[in-house]
Amino acid sequence: MKKTALIFAALLTLGACKKDLTSLNVDPKNPSTVPSYSLFTEAERLLTNTVTSPSVNLNIFRLIEQQWTETQYLNETQYQISYRKQPDGIWTALYTNTLQNFEKSKQAMVLDVKDAGTLKNQTAIADILQVYSYYYLVTTFGNIPYSEALDINKPFPKYDDAKTVYTALLTRLDADIAALDPNSGSIGAADIIYGGDVNKWKKFANTFKLKMGITIADSDPATAKSTVEAAVTAGVFTSNDDNALFQYVATPPNTNPIWVNLVQSQRHDFVGTSQFIDLLNPNTPTQDPRLPYFFAKSASNNIYEGADNGTGDGSLAFSDYSLPAGALLTPGAIGNLTNPDFPGLLLDYSETEFNLAEAVARGYAVGGTIQSHYTAAISASVLYWTGANPTGTFLAQTNIAYATAAGATPLQKIAGQEYIALYNRGWDAWIVNRKLDYPALVPPPSAFSDFPVRFTYPISEQNVNKPNYDKASAAIGGDVVTTKLFFDTH
Repeated sequence: MKKTALIFAALLTLGACKKDLTSLNVDPKNPSTVPSYSLFTEAERLLTNTVTSPSVNLNIFRLIEQQWTETQYLNETQYQISYRKQPDGIWTALYTNTLQNFEKSKQAMVLDVKDAGTLKNQTAIADILQVYSYYYLVTTFGNIPYSEALDINKPFPKYDDAKTVYTALLTRLDADIAALDPNSGSIGAADIIYGGDVNKWKKFANTFKLKMGITIADSDPATAKSTVEAAVTAGVFTSNDDNALFQYVATPPNTNPIWVNLVQSQRHDFVGTSQFIDLLNPNTPTQDPRLPYFFAKSASNNIYEGADNGTGDGSLAFSDYSLPAGALLTPGAIGNLTNPDFPGLLLDYSETEFNLAEAVARGYAVGGTIQSHYTAAISASVLYWTGANPTGTFLAQTNIAYATAAGATPLQKIAGQEYIALYNRGWDAWIVNRKLDYPALVPPPSAFSDFPVRFTYPISEQNVNKPNYDKASAAIGGDVVTTKLFFDTH
């Protein structure tokens, strides 16, 4: 009996060991399945980081657009985009990090979300942000992988024609807008931008549709006109309350990437350019109220002072110039752009009003006048940054008022003020600048190339996807920074 009991106990022990061994295959820190909402939130964060970051390895458009200049290492200021491989960084950030996470989120939603209406809304919101991501890829590189881009069975995707991609994105955006139903559920708090508010996402999508239409106004006037007019009829942003903001937090790792790169890293690599700061602080009675929110006074002289673009060589003392920073938070103001919780901005009302001003100038039926939209755009930008509406004195001064502002044409007047309003959004400023060719930016000394009107394809694509890379390069007219893209016709 005793022997039998021992054998039984041994069998139990062996059984327990077998069960434990099986459980060891489960890694609690790396789950085999991830909830759709966590993938969605991470994709939103990564997307916002990409368009917000000032990293020299990724988003150098503030330097290309001469809002900032470098104090020591001038590679990016001088248009050397191959040195730190920014094209590779953008490609990875948008394709691998952002688009793939949104795609996996949509796939997981099918399993996670049981209500059909809620699933439809969540899928549409994720898809809208994929359209947004592709917009920056196609306006940066030209022909890009699209139809095969996210297919795991296509490790070497073909490149699709840029204009064809753009048309497909507009069609896709229309389908997403039609799918959104405010009477059904949504993704809720997992959406950091709008908290899952379907009405706000519908307005965002139409506002982005307006933006996409205006972008192709020169290359495809008929499509641009119908796109813009349809978007405005459906409803676009009407105040700063509509702005698409991603709210960062005050503690790492979910902090504002500007704070990460400029404050946490304790680097002083960037200062304002003299050209940009002079626009804000001209020889007129009224200083631009946004200036203290864009830059700090120089530590040495206690004045707003910009450095001539591209003149730093290691000897440029950052303390003599205005660093990117901002005033202390005042009621209603957006805050200091170097604070860890300063929000990232994906789309805003000021930009929308400039797009409407441009639409009127082009003869589109969107209501209002060029001047009314132009003034509303400037006012919205001032209110967003400072928390207060601009004074009549400021709006009436020669360099601001529509009738007397710099620029030989209505589109140049609009572009000149939109350039200022797109401060801290250099990527968008670059898109507008290429389309309207204004303001004219003087190349920095010792520039490595002419002004870049596109980015070259990543080195990784040249190495691992060479046949498709070669076809794409030939199709656009050469993989160089001076090859104009489909929307840039001037």
